[in-house]
Amino acid sequence: MPIDFSSATWINPPKKFEITPDSVRITTDPHTDFWQRSFYGFRNDNAPALLLESAQNFTLTVRATFQYRGLFDQCGVIIYLDSENWFKASIEYENERFARLGSVVTNRGYSDWATTDIIPPGCMWYRLSRRGPDFLIEASPTGSNFAQMRVFHLHALGETTPEMGKLNPPAPAEKPVRFGLYACSPIDSSFEVLFDHLKLENCLWKAHTGD
Repeated sequence: MPIDFSSATWINPPKKFEITPDSVRITTDPHTDFWQRSFYGFRNDNAPALLLESAQNFTLTVRATFQYRGLFDQCGVIIYLDSENWFKASIEYENERFARLGSVVTNRGYSDWATTDIIPPGCMWYRLSRRGPDFLIEASPTGSNFAQMRVFHLHALGETTPEMGKLNPPAPAEKPVRFGLYACSPIDSSFEVLFDHLKLENCLWKAHTGD
């Protein structure tokens, strides 16, 4: 079902934004980013994110249309539990020849970064699904035929430990999760992104039964 982000809450609100019943428009501020420690050593936690909250399993779908201007400009979807436990997925600008479609999972204060190089587009669709402490992120350039980017786990939502040789049972969605939209410009840049086709529904990611 379509979702109105006017009831969502900001962390690090940008100076310029617009929220309507059908869309969210953000203009990034320079020197904003999310990253924790790994490889680079620095810790950045000042990017704007507009967040909903749910204790249920869900699927969030959104289209991001953007006009990148500088190195590392990025926008997409985010899960934000706290400064040391979060996830983001986006296209990160490199140059006119290629950009990096990727995702960052941050557990216990350390970020990873998984990417694939693509020709720089002007928009991308994202589909984020929750099943307990586990998540699926998918992307599509057209809004159909979504391709899996990665399956990941957020430790802060809890662990499930199976008996030897047995599968984990499907994990219940018990702890609230804050999730939504983000955009940032880690260096001296600023750009505008329009998020639309916003939809929140019951989880489309089917539970794994081992069959």
